[in-house]
Amino acid sequence: MDTHTLKSVSDLPPNFRSAFSFRYFNSLQSECFPLCFHSDINMVISAPTGSGKTVLFELCILRLLSKSISGDGRFLHAKGALKTVYISPSKALVQEKLRDWNQKFNSWGISCLELTGDNETYSSKNIQDADIILTTPEKFDAVSRYRVTSGGLGFFGDIALVLIDEVHLLNDPRGAALEAIVSRIKILSSNHELRLSTLASVRLLAVSATIPNIEDLAEWLKVPAAGIKKFGEEMRPVKLTTKVFGYAAAKNDFLFEKRLQNYIYDILMQYSKGKSALVFCSTRKGAQEAAQKLAQTAMTYGYSNPFVKSREQLERLREASPMCSDKQMQSYILQGVGYHNGGLCQKDRSLVEGLFLSGDIQVLCTTNTLAHGINLPAHTVVIKSTQHFNKEKGHYMEYDRSTLLQMCGRAGRPPFDDTGLVIIMTRRETVHLYENLLNGCEVVESQLLPCLIEHLTAEIVQLTVTDVTRAIEWMKCSYLYVRMKKNPENYTIKKGIPKDRVEKHLQELCLQKINELSSYQMIWTDTDGFVLKPEEPGRLMTKYYLKFDTMKYIIHAPTGHSVDEALHIVCRAEEISWIQLRRNEKKTLNDVNADKEGRLRFHINDNKGKRKKRIQTREEKLFVLANDWLTGDPSVHDLSMTQDANSICSNGSRIARCMKEYFIYKKNYKGTISSTLLAKSLFQKLWDDSPYLLKQLPGIGMVTAKALHSMGVRSFEALAEADPRRIEIVTGRKYPFGNHIKESLSSLPPKVEIKVEEVECQKQGVSKLAVTLTRLSQPLVSTKRHYADMIVGAEEENRIHFHEKIRMDDFSSPYSVTILLERPQQGKVTVKADLIFEEYIGIDLHETLLLKKANNNTVNYKSENRMPHYYPPMVDVCIVDDDTPVKSAPPNRKDRKDDMPSFKLIDEDSEEEKEPYVTMEEDDCVILNEHTVFDHIRQKAKCFPSLCTLNPTSPASEKSTLKRKSLVKNSPELDPLFQYNSVFGSPTNTNDIKQSAQQTTSPVYAINKRSFSDETVFNYIRKRSKNSPILATSKLEDPITNSPQEGGKAETSPYRSYGLLLPSPSAKIPSIKSGAPAEMLSFDISMAKRSNTNLEENKKGSCSTLAAKSNGSDSFLGFKSIFSFL
Repeated sequence: MDTHTLKSVSDLPPNFRSAFSFRYFNSLQSECFPLCFHSDINMVISAPTGSGKTVLFELCILRLLSKSISGDGRFLHAKGALKTVYISPSKALVQEKLRDWNQKFNSWGISCLELTGDNETYSSKNIQDADIILTTPEKFDAVSRYRVTSGGLGFFGDIALVLIDEVHLLNDPRGAALEAIVSRIKILSSNHELRLSTLASVRLLAVSATIPNIEDLAEWLKVPAAGIKKFGEEMRPVKLTTKVFGYAAAKNDFLFEKRLQNYIYDILMQYSKGKSALVFCSTRKGAQEAAQKLAQTAMTYGYSNPFVKSREQLERLREASPMCSDKQMQSYILQGVGYHNGGLCQKDRSLVEGLFLSGDIQVLCTTNTLAHGINLPAHTVVIKSTQHFNKEKGHYMEYDRSTLLQMCGRAGRPPFDDTGLVIIMTRRETVHLYENLLNGCEVVESQLLPCLIEHLTAEIVQLTVTDVTRAIEWMKCSYLYVRMKKNPENYTIKKGIPKDRVEKHLQELCLQKINELSSYQMIWTDTDGFVLKPEEPGRLMTKYYLKFDTMKYIIHAPTGHSVDEALHIVCRAEEISWIQLRRNEKKTLNDVNADKEGRLRFHINDNKGKRKKRIQTREEKLFVLANDWLTGDPSVHDLSMTQDANSICSNGSRIARCMKEYFIYKKNYKGTISSTLLAKSLFQKLWDDSPYLLKQLPGIGMVTAKALHSMGVRSFEALAEADPRRIEIVTGRKYPFGNHIKESLSSLPPKVEIKVEEVECQKQGVSKLAVTLTRLSQPLVSTKRHYADMIVGAEEENRIHFHEKIRMDDFSSPYSVTILLERPQQGKVTVKADLIFEEYIGIDLHETLLLKKANNNTVNYKSENRMPHYYPPMVDVCIVDDDTPVKSAPPNRKDRKDDMPSFKLIDEDSEEEKEPYVTMEEDDCVILNEHTVFDHIRQKAKCFPSLCTLNPTSPASEKSTLKRKSLVKNSPELDPLFQYNSVFGSPTNTNDIKQSAQQTTSPVYAINKRSFSDETVFNYIRKRSKNSPILATSKLEDPITNSPQEGGKAETSPYRSYGLLLPSPSAKIPSIKSGAPAEMLSFDISMAKRSNTNLEENKKGSCSTLAAKSNGSDSFLGFKSIFSFL
């Protein structure tokens, strides 16, 4: 394009001209100007690095903002109504654009929001109000995956413009996330429910380096032919020279890259001409070692250091050096050398970038992440080795052409230079591959297929995919479908098959993934397998951005797994599978696992339970490294292993939080507690028993924590009581450092107390627990929110009975929760109440309550006043239990409470008559009638012991026999087998009882000398049951009555439980004289109680098993459970 056809900035509306500091757009920008600013079509632009593609983004933003200009030229901006989403693969590039666009657009009231891993301070309101969202693909995917109701898909309807930078990175393994979110935007824009929103007409603009298949990207983004712009090297604003040097190969790739460090200094001296230089290394450690080698070499030259040219530059470096938190970097900066990688903190990265921009640092060693768009001036670019370690495949691979082009694009960038030099250091056998590097890069392929199942689950979870048809439609919106049609062989499809066969393969692939998700209960499908709904495991995998294989490890975890088992699951996770066990690390790891000082909490053990002497696998390395790191004072200081440990802690904390929520969903108590502790420990990089817990407080590092530990301050409570002046003396700091340290305690949650206690419960067999949470200190005014999980579980059954997430700053104190638990039938139950804080370790609260086994009796009698017993002990006892087989108790057997019969003996007297406390069993209820009662008696009577006779020579025996004969003669209606005293009538006061007792000189029962068969006994029972009086519901008096349990209420009469109908309360009871001789065989029978139960309820057949426990040799053991119907 000629100079006279260049577009001027004055062609923009007056409101927008201040956005650009130049007068004319360059030729590339001028050619794209009409489409970018005067139309709304989708565009894809391919051009060399450094040709000014960023301006095209800004023109599209101004096009969107121009819709807010009123007729009279005023800019009327509606906050967050028209959103722009800028997506870049690099955090550094996002932050650079954020700084530039804040300066350009902030004066117009346009708000920009960064969504990256470095910025976690945003809220849903920030997202809603933002006009420009600058993000990385992974972060935008994570934010929009699960926050549907709190700033996730809620803002999608306002998206009007999507800007995709470096779109050729679809070819990178990270490109799958970019492909997934663009496909999500596309399918939502076609949603009928959003047809009236801004998203329905969203505009897509993608730029990339020079690529051969730009038409495929255009098809994917629905770009018309006019919107495809492809530019060649002629658009590069500076002349770029490339030099390729070949070197002899080493024993392995690692040694080869290390050897190249010896040549960098000489190359820079020969070709950089004293100008700034970027040295690209494949690893973070390689970048640090290259900077170290250059700094050491420059130091040998003293004041002739070629990287420090003036005294003023040296003074500036000396001022900046202490500002860097990295100790090694401080020494490098003084020599005019620095390094830059993702392992540096944000403060150090910004410091190094600023020094390089100003020219104070002349050589910067960095990783390839800085190649993606960071606008740093560099005359010379050195690419140290063309290979990099591929985390997914676990070995060294050649850089793809697009990445190399990005590195080359950092050389000679306008407006810093008019020429640029690229030096590529590679093996001799690969020199020819890079001599024609600048002619273009390879074909861009899709990387969605290896992680298709994770992204499909995410769409099902956020309900953008609700059935199989919609799932197939979503896959057709992906770049995978476009490339599958063009290059099927790359996606395991035979070459040359027709288009409809490709679609069929896509459908089969979709169904295969859906069936796999359904088999692991990630999603729910109907009987036809058509409707798709998310399940909780699928939601958790999506929420925490986990790989499918990692989620399977969690699902298959043992139910009662411990903390070390949870850590093993983290070490097997796919998210950190790229970390390798290097040869030079084994000795260090072996020494750490030997743990001669006893620092580690867990170790790698062999099959015999002894510590392994050799670490042999990647998982073992991660386990040992994590344990060393969580001591709070790691012994490993190697840079690469330190970065590995940071990756374990950051990813492991996320995985452990997912485990915690999964076990809460499964109500797994032990798994929840273990996972919660591990998640917090990995987040804080401390075990809960570490002596350096104070490191959690702001302003306290390792040095201060060790100093406090030396003075005996190891807990938050001890710090609160410590003298601030003594803290300053021990730490060697000045006033008011001690005050600041104590003030840091205000960042902790307020103090609380948790109590768990058993309260009275009317329901039999059920324990009622009250868990009370009381705030002991008032929360301080703070913007930080503190949360805690209150978990109540049973340890033996490993089950969570209650869980709630509580905000500790504003819950209503005291906060009480009532929980009903079933009492154990055997053994005991240990109930634990835990208050586990979400962030801080060392302040959790735990309470324990022991519940003993339930009393199996359904009829419980309790007396307030015990009366003397007047009956001699029985010789033999028949144990009758409705729940267990009946057995006769052997003579001379010592009574044990666990083996007592299921009926309770009436052995207590009371001055005041009270109704017995009867409880009803809820289970196994049957309606009993006359036939079932007798069947029951027949079955039980088979195990009755023979009734013992008294010594016939005993005077009492003779007297009893004479009186018995006399009584039989005078009372023909009484059967000679049994005589009983006062079955339904008895003395009504204590004096009568005592008087009757004085008259009694014989045992409670006397047996005739002749024996009786079982049939005789049953004949008597049948006869007596016909002549038994009809029981009334009125209150009856009995000399031996039992007090109900305190607070208890009388329940349904035991007679009803046998199916016996009672007449109305007005019915009279036949009286039986109470003057019968005391020598008669007596059976104490439970008296009828008041009953308000109507006949209809009686017909339903409430069942009650009458049970009680034996009192040894105290009194007569009546067979109440059998004869109570009499």
